[in-house]
Amino acid sequence: MAEQQPALGQDSGDTPGGGEQPLLAHLIELRSRLIRALLGVFVAFLPLAFFARHLYHLLAEPMLRLLPAGGTMIATEVAAPFLVPFKLAAMMAFVAALPWVLYQIWAFVAPGLYRNERRLVVPLLVSSTALFYIGMAFAYFLVLPAVFKFFVGVAPEGVSVMTDVGKYLDFVIKLFLVFGLTFETPAAIVLLCWTGFVTPQQLAAHRDYVFVGVFCVSAVLAPPDVLSMILLAIPMYLLFELGLLGARWLVKTKAKAAAEQASSTSG
Repeated sequence: MAEQQPALGQDSGDTPGGGEQPLLAHLIELRSRLIRALLGVFVAFLPLAFFARHLYHLLAEPMLRLLPAGGTMIATEVAAPFLVPFKLAAMMAFVAALPWVLYQIWAFVAPGLYRNERRLVVPLLVSSTALFYIGMAFAYFLVLPAVFKFFVGVAPEGVSVMTDVGKYLDFVIKLFLVFGLTFETPAAIVLLCWTGFVTPQQLAAHRDYVFVGVFCVSAVLAPPDVLSMILLAIPMYLLFELGLLGARWLVKTKAKAAAEQASSTSG
């Protein structure tokens, strides 16, 4: 007698959440999720575009308050005063809609995941989103004032510091991305240990290499000054230790659940 296959959409711990679908159905579902994600970004962009100039002023505040008397920001391109604030509004709209975008990604891949995988992915998405926001806030409130104070302080005598609005926005966006992605370190470590690619013991045994590695990565990613490198490297290493603690807890929980399942099966 042929083995009975699970019905379409039937959930079990040993099979993915949904039945197999033809390629065309997957492509239609992917298009639908992409459209919904873009609509979410567009809805977030509409109110932010109205306050685009105010948003840029808030973004430029860490630089403006450190400029010497009479110092201002400049626009070297004709359309920059109009386009640069809207570019910032678009970036902020994507950041604001990030939970919605990640939900659409999750909704697309969830039917192909096992039940235990779905239990972990949701907290992982929530924590990684929160960590990205925390990394951006860390860059805005702590890193930007310190970096700009350093840059303004080392300007040669007779040199007026007047930053271009477009170049300033590109610099800040790069810094936000670097720190936002750096703060994803705990989630990345937990994911690596959960998949079995590495173990917490292996990571702990190579702490010295990790410590050197984070400074090398910081030297490449951070702006070209020692202060930025330190402000990036120290949180990165602390986040590595935090991720290591989370990975150890996850491995213990996973081993405990496997032992309980084995005992219940044998009983």
